[in-house]
Amino acid sequence: MLKLTIQKETNQVAVSELTDLERRFLNAYQHEFPLSPMPYADIADELGVTETKILEMLDSLSRRKILSRIGPVFTPNRAGASTLVAMAVPAEQLEEVAALVNSYDEVNHNYERLNDFNLWFVLTASDRNRIEEIIQELRDKTGFQILNLPLEQAYHIDLGFPLWC
Repeated sequence: MLKLTIQKETNQVAVSELTDLERRFLNAYQHEFPLSPMPYADIADELGVTETKILEMLDSLSRRKILSRIGPVFTPNRAGASTLVAMAVPAEQLEEVAALVNSYDEVNHNYERLNDFNLWFVLTASDRNRIEEIIQELRDKTGFQILNLPLEQAYHIDLGFPLWC
């Protein structure tokens, strides 16, 4: 299944800052992103615009840090290995460390939490050894405390919800 990953900053975007097309897109494609040779053309047809308009809109959402990625979501540990990671990062260094974390292709998404461990992210890699390598690299580069929280029991929580009415 392909899903959209909407960044934390979305909470800070006023509805009035989004176009009708952006709102319709964000609501319609959190689930069931078209799996076809031309998904953006399919979306354009469904939303009544051109494929070029969809691509321009996606570029704008990305530049404005409202949408961070469109990509597959796999069942944990079904393809390779994955884990949840938490880091304790001083607030004044959070953006810098988040950028470092985001530089790894293996990071699906990250987000801030109000806790001593305030930067959380999911790592998905080819195997557990690669996950441990990345965690150790982040420890070495930052010096910050890191928790590796591998999945023990799977629960399905659908995080999709209407963003705007």
